Amino acid sequence: MTTLVDVTAIARKESFLAVVSTLRPDASIQSSVVNAGVIVHPVTGDDVVAFVTYGKAKLANLRVRPQISVIFRSGWQWATVEGEAELIGPESADGAEAAEPLRLLLRTIFVAAGGVHDDLDSYDRAMVEERRVAVLVKPERVYSN
Repeated sequence: MTTLVDVTAIARKESFLAVVSTLRPDASIQSSVVNAGVIVHPVTGDDVVAFVTYGKAKLANLRVRPQISVIFRSGWQWATVEGEAELIGPESADGAEAAEPLRLLLRTIFVAAGGVHDDLDSYDRAMVEERRVAVLVKPERVYSN
């Protein structure tokens, strides 16, 4: 049985790069590459896969159809996490999130996804200016080769 510990081990080998796939309105698949990692959900305390995003495609898809798959690979080894995405941030369904908890959550995800930054205050400002959203994926299926 594959666990999120296994997922993290594979992710670490490739700088936490992952392919995320969402479902478009026409039932076709939209995929892109993100940096993602495993964090503890700030409310439930459960382990989730998390990444930060902005823009239109992924967020529009996830708002209506929150099903998502996140695939990490290293060489021929891979692991997939499927589940439902929760959006937290200025582009989330509720329209906003408290500034300080969101700032801390975005930093937590950044570090879990292998991020390093020389000026975290600058990072924080960019996240606000770009209206970045935290995507938390509650694992419903975790599997690998």
